Amino acid sequence: MKILANDGISQSGIDALEKGGFEVITTKVAQNQLEQYINENNIDALLVKSATQVGQELIDACQSIKLIGCAGGNLENIDVAYAEDQGLHVINAPEAAANAIAELVFAHLFGLVRFLHASNREMPLEGDTRFKELKKAFSAGIELKGKTIGIIGFESSGQAVAKIALGLGMNVLATDEEITSAPITIDFFNGQKITININTVPKATVLKEADFITLHTSDPEGSVISASDIKKMKDGVGIINTANGSILNEVDLVKAIESGKVQFAGLDVFETEPTPAVQLLMNPEISLTPNIGSATKETEERIGTALAQQIIQLLR
Repeated sequence: MKILANDGISQSGIDALEKGGFEVITTKVAQNQLEQYINENNIDALLVKSATQVGQELIDACQSIKLIGCAGGNLENIDVAYAEDQGLHVINAPEAAANAIAELVFAHLFGLVRFLHASNREMPLEGDTRFKELKKAFSAGIELKGKTIGIIGFESSGQAVAKIALGLGMNVLATDEEITSAPITIDFFNGQKITININTVPKATVLKEADFITLHTSDPEGSVISASDIKKMKDGVGIINTANGSILNEVDLVKAIESGKVQFAGLDVFETEPTPAVQLLMNPEISLTPNIGSATKETEERIGTALAQQIIQLLR
């Protein structure tokens, strides 16, 4: 059987698939040539990331396809419902990226509470002429220990955030529409571990009590966080979004930052990717990354291996 990893796959994934008897093709095929390539080469499984769209038209045109796999954090670029209605397997590996996403959440948080996002802009320009002034300006940071983090969406990445937060001595409040409780196991370098059970609470509780709120859910019906939600938050709250650009109303966020209701935000995803709004890019109270939440070398290895295992189980 032939596997087309159109947006790439880790060497560990390739090795596992080849050991399982599959031929792995890593040729990058342009979107408008994908249908022809799949049919000419009789491809059995298509692996993609967010760069490749797999819609109804492509699915209908490629009868050899038995499985579609996504190495990204979500499946928005795949018409999952239609593919499954046609009897295709649709797979991904969301847990593989959980730790990488959680670490990026805290990369933003650590930077924001100590003004690194601003200091790294100002020091190269004026560090030699305004050192004392900059020191005074950036000396009002706070510590994360003892603060409350609110997690909206408590699946794999939300639970990974909770694990780091607990290790830092933070209070964790989580909310989820389906998950009522989750055991959070913190593993230490020497083999010891501790498990703390986190019971989820209503979203209203998270909004009211959290010092920082991080988003880990996707809502196809619209924004999860908008002006009405922000109004319920603490004054000076910090908001982090590494989940999906559509779940945070960016206009409402900017207004809340300008009013002082929200002290800062960390954004890895945007409503208008790949061209984020200038109001976000130029806002000095926003820490920015270009959708790299799951993009680590370790995640790539884990995703490749996880997808390979699922393919071997489903197709061999």
